[in-house]
Amino acid sequence: MLELLKNLFGFGPKVDFKALLADGATLVDVRTPAEFKDGHITGAINLPLQTLGSNLNKLKKDQVIITCCRSGSRSGMARRQLQAAGYTQVYNGGPWTSLKA
Repeated sequence: MLELLKNLFGFGPKVDFKALLADGATLVDVRTPAEFKDGHITGAINLPLQTLGSNLNKLKKDQVIITCCRSGSRSGMARRQLQAAGYTQVYNGGPWTSLKA
């Protein structure tokens, strides 16, 4: 159960998200368009979780991807969905506000 919660909310080994972003990682914000419009990180791509599966062609399987949302829950689901589709370098960034510079 603890492992499930870790995976869901992105807890685990510390990842330097700022370094990944500086190195060109793609930031995928999986919130709704309305949430994204209310505030987001410059350069983030808005691919809502409910449409992520039909938008996989917008992402390369070998690129570094960081998912984010409002709380970390949807971004955890997006991470698992991307990994199941063969994306190899996907990180759950959690809440988008925690990734702001």
